[in-house]
Amino acid sequence: MLKQFKLLMFVFAMGSFMVACNQDAEGTEGADAAVAVDPAGDAGAVADPSEVVAEAPVGPTTTIDFPETEYDFGMIDQGDVVSHTYMFTNTGTEPLIISNAKGSCGCTIPKWPKDPIAPGETGEMLVEFNSKGKKGNQNKKVTITANTNPAQSFIYLKGNVNAPEGAEGTEPAISVQGQ
Repeated sequence: MLKQFKLLMFVFAMGSFMVACNQDAEGTEGADAAVAVDPAGDAGAVADPSEVVAEAPVGPTTTIDFPETEYDFGMIDQGDVVSHTYMFTNTGTEPLIISNAKGSCGCTIPKWPKDPIAPGETGEMLVEFNSKGKKGNQNKKVTITANTNPAQSFIYLKGNVNAPEGAEGTEPAISVQGQ
């Protein structure tokens, strides 16, 4: 009798858990396919669900201009680290505050200014790509979140990694669309 009671309580608890989890999922269908605006011309592109989708800025917004949004590092050998500095200008009327910059994978590391950029002033964003374990065509995206509208801007780094014969490596998982 005690075993039956314990089994009944276990089944009830599991059933309650499953119902509660199912209710949490209601209304979130399609939430993984967030739409982001790409100023480079790929409006309506579906964002990578692993990336954090930025909400619209709460305070005053400004505008950011990158004269160069794509850099081709050409052919490099596996294991090389390449870097490129992207210049940008605050073309709005409010101070520009970059809250985050994130590469499409751990091999792409952006470094951005933490201090506000005054209207009309320029800034620099250094992006480093580590080709260790990579081979073939590489297309990397950096998502920049700032007090701009839209809240996200994108810059790209691409090139080809020459791997030694028989070397292990990962093929590119992200491709630049609309370029």
